[in-house]
Amino acid sequence: MTIISKLVRDKIPEILREKGRLIKVNRVEGNELCYHLLKKLNEEVDELKSNLSIEEIADVLEVLEAITRTCLGKTMNEVMSVKEMKKKKLGGFDKGLIATYYE
Repeated sequence: MTIISKLVRDKIPEILREKGRLIKVNRVEGNELCYHLLKKLNEEVDELKSNLSIEEIADVLEVLEAITRTCLGKTMNEVMSVKEMKKKKLGGFDKGLIATYYE
Protein backbone atom coordinates (compact mmCIF):
# COMPACT_ATOMS: atom_id res chain seq x y z
CA MET A 1 0.00 0.00 0.00
CA THR A 2 1.34 3.43 -0.98
CA ILE A 3 0.97 6.50 1.24
CA ILE A 4 -0.02 9.61 -0.71
CA SER A 5 0.25 13.09 0.77
CA LYS A 6 -0.76 15.95 -1.50
CA LEU A 7 -2.91 19.06 -1.73
CA VAL A 8 -6.46 18.11 -2.69
CA ARG A 9 -9.69 19.94 -3.44
CA ASP A 10 -11.70 20.89 -0.34
CA LYS A 11 -14.33 18.16 -0.69
CA ILE A 12 -11.96 15.25 -1.46
CA PRO A 13 -11.40 14.16 2.19
CA GLU A 14 -15.18 13.87 2.69
CA ILE A 15 -15.56 11.91 -0.56
CA LEU A 16 -12.74 9.52 0.40
CA ARG A 17 -14.22 8.96 3.87
CA GLU A 18 -17.61 8.16 2.33
CA LYS A 19 -15.84 5.48 0.28
CA GLY A 20 -14.46 3.98 3.49
CA ARG A 21 -10.88 5.17 2.99
CA LEU A 22 -8.80 6.00 6.03
CA ILE A 23 -7.51 9.52 5.65
CA LYS A 24 -5.64 12.03 7.79
CA VAL A 25 -6.05 15.69 6.90
CA ASN A 26 -3.66 18.50 7.79
CA ARG A 27 -4.30 22.13 6.98
CA VAL A 28 -1.54 24.44 5.70
CA GLU A 29 -1.49 28.21 5.25
CA GLY A 30 0.69 31.03 4.06
CA ASN A 31 4.00 30.17 2.42
CA GLU A 32 3.47 26.45 2.96
CA LEU A 33 0.13 26.59 1.12
CA CYS A 34 1.76 28.55 -1.73
CA TYR A 35 4.46 25.87 -1.95
CA HIS A 36 1.84 23.13 -2.21
CA LEU A 37 -0.24 25.11 -4.72
CA LEU A 38 2.77 25.53 -7.00
CA LYS A 39 3.52 21.82 -6.65
CA LYS A 40 -0.13 21.09 -7.49
CA LEU A 41 0.12 23.34 -10.55
CA ASN A 42 2.98 21.20 -11.88
CA GLU A 43 0.90 18.07 -11.26
CA GLU A 44 -2.12 19.52 -13.09
CA VAL A 45 -0.01 20.76 -16.03
CA ASP A 46 1.50 17.27 -16.37
CA GLU A 47 -2.02 15.82 -16.45
CA LEU A 48 -3.02 18.39 -19.09
CA LYS A 49 -0.01 17.44 -21.23
CA SER A 50 -1.01 13.78 -21.12
CA ASN A 51 -4.74 14.43 -21.59
CA LEU A 52 -5.54 17.64 -23.46
CA SER A 53 -9.13 18.25 -22.42
CA ILE A 54 -11.37 21.00 -21.11
CA GLU A 55 -11.56 19.20 -17.75
CA GLU A 56 -7.79 19.32 -17.34
CA ILE A 57 -7.70 22.98 -18.41
CA ALA A 58 -10.37 23.66 -15.75
CA ASP A 59 -8.18 21.96 -13.13
CA VAL A 60 -5.17 24.10 -14.08
CA LEU A 61 -7.35 27.22 -13.95
CA GLU A 62 -8.68 26.28 -10.50
CA VAL A 63 -5.13 26.01 -9.15
CA LEU A 64 -4.10 29.28 -10.85
CA GLU A 65 -7.08 31.03 -9.25
CA ALA A 66 -6.06 29.69 -5.83
CA ILE A 67 -2.46 30.85 -6.35
CA THR A 68 -3.66 34.28 -7.46
CA ARG A 69 -5.95 34.69 -4.44
CA THR A 70 -3.88 32.97 -1.75
CA CYS A 71 -0.28 33.72 -2.68
CA LEU A 72 -0.62 37.10 -4.37
CA GLY A 73 -3.76 38.51 -2.76
CA LYS A 74 -5.06 39.41 -6.22
CA THR A 75 -8.18 38.63 -8.21
CA MET A 76 -8.58 36.86 -11.52
CA ASN A 77 -9.97 40.15 -12.89
CA GLU A 78 -6.59 41.72 -12.15
CA VAL A 79 -4.83 38.81 -13.85
CA MET A 80 -7.08 39.12 -16.91
CA SER A 81 -6.41 42.85 -17.08
CA VAL A 82 -2.63 42.26 -17.10
CA LYS A 83 -3.11 39.45 -19.64
CA GLU A 84 -5.01 41.75 -21.98
CA MET A 85 -2.42 44.55 -21.62
CA LYS A 86 0.37 42.09 -22.48
CA LYS A 87 -1.61 40.71 -25.41
CA LYS A 88 -2.22 44.21 -26.75
CA LYS A 89 1.47 45.10 -26.43
CA LEU A 90 3.11 41.78 -27.41
CA GLY A 91 0.34 39.81 -29.13
CA GLY A 92 -0.98 36.38 -28.27
CA PHE A 93 -0.08 32.90 -29.43
CA ASP A 94 -2.79 32.46 -32.07
CA LYS A 95 -0.51 32.58 -35.11
CA GLY A 96 1.71 29.72 -33.91
CA LEU A 97 4.95 31.61 -34.56
CA ILE A 98 8.20 29.81 -33.71
CA ALA A 99 11.20 32.15 -33.48
CA THR A 100 14.75 30.86 -33.87
CA TYR A 101 17.42 33.36 -32.86
CA TYR A 102 20.73 33.84 -31.10
CA GLU A 103 21.06 35.45 -27.74
